Amino acid sequence: MKTEQLAQEVAKRRTFAIISHPDAGKTTITEQMLLFGGVIRSAGTVKGKKTGNYATSDWMEIEKKRGISVTSSVMEFDYQGKHVNILDTPGHEDFSEDTYRTLMAVDAAVMVIDSAKGIEAQTKKLFKVVKQRGIPIFTFMNKLDRDGREPLDLIGELEDLLNIEGCAMNWPMGSGKTLRGLYDMHNQRVELYHPTNEDQRFVALDANGHLPADNELTADSIYQQTLDDVSLLQEAGNTFDPEKIAQGKQTPVFFGSALTNFGVQTFLDEFLRLAPAPSSHKLADDQEIAADASQFSGFVFKIQANMNPKHRDRIAFIRIGSGEFTQGMDVTLQRTQKDLRLNNATEFMSDQREQVKHAVAGDIVGLYDTGNFQIGDTIYTGKQALKYPALPQFTPEMFMEVTAKNVMKQKSFHKGMQQLVQEGAVQLYRNYQTGDYILGAVGQLQFEVFKFRMQNEYNTEVVMKPIGSRIARWIDPEQLDPAMSSTRNILVKDLHDQPLFLFENQFAQRWFSDKYPDVKLTAKL
Repeated sequence: MKTEQLAQEVAKRRTFAIISHPDAGKTTITEQMLLFGGVIRSAGTVKGKKTGNYATSDWMEIEKKRGISVTSSVMEFDYQGKHVNILDTPGHEDFSEDTYRTLMAVDAAVMVIDSAKGIEAQTKKLFKVVKQRGIPIFTFMNKLDRDGREPLDLIGELEDLLNIEGCAMNWPMGSGKTLRGLYDMHNQRVELYHPTNEDQRFVALDANGHLPADNELTADSIYQQTLDDVSLLQEAGNTFDPEKIAQGKQTPVFFGSALTNFGVQTFLDEFLRLAPAPSSHKLADDQEIAADASQFSGFVFKIQANMNPKHRDRIAFIRIGSGEFTQGMDVTLQRTQKDLRLNNATEFMSDQREQVKHAVAGDIVGLYDTGNFQIGDTIYTGKQALKYPALPQFTPEMFMEVTAKNVMKQKSFHKGMQQLVQEGAVQLYRNYQTGDYILGAVGQLQFEVFKFRMQNEYNTEVVMKPIGSRIARWIDPEQLDPAMSSTRNILVKDLHDQPLFLFENQFAQRWFSDKYPDVKLTAKL
């Protein structure tokens, strides 16, 4: 592809993640966007447990059973001249690490907030990561079809709790049973809620920002209150500032209801207009590579086993950082310096996949993996070696001993253990002396998902025995004496055969440090 053509293709890309607290409506708004993109004909719902109509982005069996998202999924579609890549992330806090890594692969983030609850704990946590990346953040205040909090309070909370300016792009006219519509300051119109004629959904405002005098809403007290609110916002609210938005210092705020598909199209249109196309990527050596550079490069931000249970496959998700991907191209895997031919790549619609022959910077492609890739790996073409920065890793806090219930199924047990831990949601250790498996995770739900998937995808029941909350600390192999181990500090090896201790508590760790003052312990490798 010619340089100019590549630049044009990259400029069409909009790659973003959706973050929220569980139940704020993240999956629902994703589905409504897919409707506008013409990808699906009817939205699934997280109430799918009863209806059997599951959310498109929740493809894993346990997600359908529990009505929650526990894995990041990728969806793409074309809309109004843009190629959109949505990365739907796990809402549950036990899967924060998956979300953190996904946020490294996007150019913008959409934050969905329940307008009745405001900013909740998990939103706050995830927002910090987005803020660290300095990428634009767009806010959708959801569930306007229910009685909610005062909009001014919700905007104020963004500044008070998240330390980011909120700039209202539209304003709710009521909520719940009194919801009349949205006063759209940016487009100088009112979007009516459930109008009798869909063609009359948008009503233009006059030069003074008022509805036409003959509109029945002009006599409505809720409309009059909205005019007062908008007047106050224009005088004392934050001024729309594209530069601050680009730096992640100001967030455009939109109101609506994903469930009733109200305000979602306006949000999507404005988001695609304001959100950035892929730009240059910082590399591990502080150099940068332009998105439209001729050299292809990308990094693995996620690995997923068994997206197709019939084939027991394993997919490495690659964010293309620069250049152009073509089917059958040869790349170098930076970690091993091994040459690989990329014959078998796929693009996604949740678990629906098709062969991809061409993709550019900003796109997400899945590579069928036979064990070559690890999370964080860089691939590139050409003689100039490239390496992307390391992805964030969490040190586990909860641990379980794991054994196969049926000793006759050791083969599938070992295969399942190896494949699932490579996804990065749980960490695998082996007891230094006995070789027994120990799993580490950030939260309890990760163990439940692991157990379910071992049974469901590998036909292997596992027995899990809690060894409680532990403090994981790595030790230099040259300083290690296996005699240092005890029941209070279990000695194990990680996936890379590096030794570490699992301390019972801080007291046990301090006792160890007092006894072996020259031994250096680290929280991460």
